Formats: sequence, structure tokens, C-alpha cells
Amino acid sequence: MTQKRTLLAAVLVLATMCAACGAGPSIRPDVAVEQRSPGQPAEPSPDTPPEPVALAVPTTDLPWADCTAATLGTFGLTSTTPGLILECAEYEADVDASGQMFGTFAVGALRARLDRTPTDAGPLVFTSGSDRSSIATLATMAAGPLATLLEAHPIVAVDRRGIGRSTAVVCIDATTKTDVDALGQFTRSDADAVDRAVDAGRDATIECTDTLQPQELAFGTTYAADDLERLRQLWGVEQIGLIGSGNGALTALAYAAKFPANISRLILDSPTGVGGDQITLAEQRTQGKEAAFRAFAQRCVALNCTLGSDPTAAVDQLLRRAAGGEFSPLSTHEILDGITFALASTAGDASSRATGLATALSSAAGSDTTALSALAEQGRNAYGTDGQFVSRCTDGQQWPSPQGVRDLTAQWTDRYPIYGTDAALTALLCSSWPTAPSTPLPTSLDVPVLVLSNPGDPIVGNGGLSSVTGLVGATGAGVASAAWQGSGHPSLGGSQCLQSAAVNYARDTALPVDGTVCPA
Repeated sequence: MTQKRTLLAAVLVLATMCAACGAGPSIRPDVAVEQRSPGQPAEPSPDTPPEPVALAVPTTDLPWADCTAATLGTFGLTSTTPGLILECAEYEADVDASGQMFGTFAVGALRARLDRTPTDAGPLVFTSGSDRSSIATLATMAAGPLATLLEAHPIVAVDRRGIGRSTAVVCIDATTKTDVDALGQFTRSDADAVDRAVDAGRDATIECTDTLQPQELAFGTTYAADDLERLRQLWGVEQIGLIGSGNGALTALAYAAKFPANISRLILDSPTGVGGDQITLAEQRTQGKEAAFRAFAQRCVALNCTLGSDPTAAVDQLLRRAAGGEFSPLSTHEILDGITFALASTAGDASSRATGLATALSSAAGSDTTALSALAEQGRNAYGTDGQFVSRCTDGQQWPSPQGVRDLTAQWTDRYPIYGTDAALTALLCSSWPTAPSTPLPTSLDVPVLVLSNPGDPIVGNGGLSSVTGLVGATGAGVASAAWQGSGHPSLGGSQCLQSAAVNYARDTALPVDGTVCPA
């Protein structure tokens, strides 16, 4: 695969000048499920629509090249799935599909399949939006128990512009980047934490908007939907099936709004809530983080881990030491991002993940921060790139005021003992970013929608689930939700039961009973 390229100023200049010139098989493994809302499938009626078409197989495919070993190595993964094949490719997409700005950039893609995946099975397209590189998310899922889904269909991850293996955005200088990563913890000792976070975000905003003008808003969800449409065109198919996880669910919904005739399947996995302000969304994420941490702490105790009988108290004490600068230059925010990275993973064995995280944290408590620093670096690489900063800020609406965060901090510190203070401060990073048009959302859908979730999702949480199912229901489309009782992100990566529901849905749009619960 070609090496990741940086978004060149020349492309931006060209775009500015030209803008001024003019305008499968059925797989039904036996699984144990609980159903909270028993019911029967609807009886056929004379108005029953025709059978849905199968997922389309690309007429002209991308130039895939095997990158299994390289991809697993890049992300420090070991596959537990026999016959896993990862293939890399890229394609060119317009900076602005409307033609008002010229120029193109490379979109990175990764196809995951098994050596036994049917060759005539149509792919599902996967996006995790700006939460993390879609390629990295899919690679982590594929390295874990994803065989049930991959045995039926290949999955193609598409990195959002500026993120992962798509043409990168590099717009924040090293000093400012260090400040952003630490939420300003080690600068301006005369200012409070709120002012330091605001200053770090403002400096990054100035640098990125100066670098990217006039395209600083061309990295939002609407443009990400255009990049998926470009893939459909290159494949030469009439419709594609989408899986959107977290923030990527908004990309999938935007695609359904912009190209309603071009979507044949829609799976929303751990979707970000819609219609809420940024503090509401931040609290939903924080609830998920705290739930995931509680699940880790319980497992940790059961395994007699190195954090002792009260892992929550041990980590709280570690974070207090970090807040006092004891582990400088490792900041509290970076430590928490590292913990989140570990909690989100569904790769490998859950017990091994828990003991590994516990060892890193307990070693740091004993003043050996080697393992924790490595984990923090993984968190920075996963969640803290310049492209993610630009995309998240562009997507956001109704950012909080500094005083609003000050008022919240005490409440959240009590309510969310591990993540509360950090979550409130993080919400300030984009407060200086220019306001972008809101994400388009569908008002009608011709395809039923499968919505998946779990309460211990440390990236999104599930507090916004009802807003998403309500939105889909208002379009008149069929919708069913299924929940996993485990924790991690996305839900599909950890639950064979949810994968079975996804396989059945991908086959013929059959939805499970609404409210189905899959055991951990």
C-alpha cells in the first residue's frame, strides 16, 4: 500500500483558485439470547414489499494487496481467527464532490475477509467516523472474534478524510500538539484548568484554520458521506450496505440522507446520539467510560489482579498523583485516553486484556511508568491526530462555554469519579472552532435499520440510543435494537450473537425481535 501522504498546501491553493473560476449464505449458529420484548414477526400483507436484493458484488474492484502481517504489526495485534486475510487499497476522491472546489485526495481502505468467505458475497462498508481510524477499528475487530460475520461477508473499512491511511491532515505544531494532548496541564500555571484547555484548543484552531483555509469545514460528516458515495461509483454498483459505529453512525445516516436510493443495508453500531448539544453527548460518552471501567474493576477483582481489592480507589489515587504532575510529561488526559484504549478493545482474551491494563496501572503506581506511557501513546495515536481534531470540531454543534464547564466540573467529578473532570475539560477543545452546517439526517428510509449497543461502550456510551431509534422510527422505516451485555467498542467486535443478527439482516434485511439482549 502506498505510504500515507500529507494534505499539501498546493491542493488547497488549487482548490481556492478553481473555486473562484466557477461553480450470501444463511448462517444461523445456535446462540443464547434474552428477549426483553417478546413478539411475533409481522404477518405478511398484500402491501408487503418485494424481497430485498442481495448485497452487491463490486463490478470493478479496488486494487487490493495483501497487508495482513503489516496491518496487524502496525496496531500490535495478534489474530485469533484462522484464515484471516487483510487487504489494503486506496482510491481518489474529490475534495468537494459538488465541484465548487477542485482537487482530490487519497482515501485509505482495508478489506477484511477469511480464506473461506464466499467469493460471491457482497461486502459491507464500515466506518467509525472520527472516533478512530476505520481501518484500525476493523483490524482490531478482525483480530478478535469476528469470524461469524466475516464467514458470510467481507467488510471494507474506509478511513475518513484526514485520518488513518487517508491523506493526512497535519496542521498543529509540535508545541501546541503537546499542549492539546495534555489539555494544557503543564502550561500557564497561573491559569485554572478550564482556561488552559480553552487556550490549547484555541491555539490548535488558529493553526488548523490558517493551514486549511478555505477548506477547514470540508472535513465534516457530509463530506465523509461523499467519500463513501465515490466508493460506490468506483465499484459500479447501484447500492451499498453500511455499518456505522459511534461517530461513523452519523456518517452512515448522512449517506442515507444524501443518497437514499443508494443504500441497501444500514447497521448502526453503538451510534452517537443525534440532536443533543456537546455537553449532553460528552456526558453520554462519560457514562459509557465509567461503565466500562466498572466492568474492568469487577473482572480485575475476580482475577485477583495487581490493583488489589479496590481497583477503582487505586486508579483514583493514581490519577490524583498525575494531576499533581508527578508523572510529567505524562498528563492525566493521556493516561485516561490510554485506559480508554484498553477498555475499548475487543481483540484477544478479555481476561488477558484486564490483567495487562491492571499491571500497567499498578506498575505506574510504583513509579514505573514504562507500560503506562506505551498505553498512553496508543491512545494518542488512536484518538488524538490532527485530522480527528479537525473532523470532531467540524462535526460539533453547541460547544459549551468555559463558565458552563466550571459549573459542571464539581458535579461530574462526584458523579463520574474516574473520567468526570477530564470529560468536562475535553469538551472545551473545540469551543473556538467556526460553526459548520449541521449534519443532514434522513427524513425517509426505504430500508429497515439494525441498531446495536452495549452499556459499557467507552467511546460512545448508549445514552443517545433512543434518539437514534426515534429518528429512524420517524422516517417510517422498520427498526430493531439488540444489545450486548459485555463492554467494548464497537459492539459487533465482541459479540458473536450480534454478528449472527447482522448476518441474517445482511442476507435479507430480516430484523431480530426488538429488544433482543445478547449475553456477554
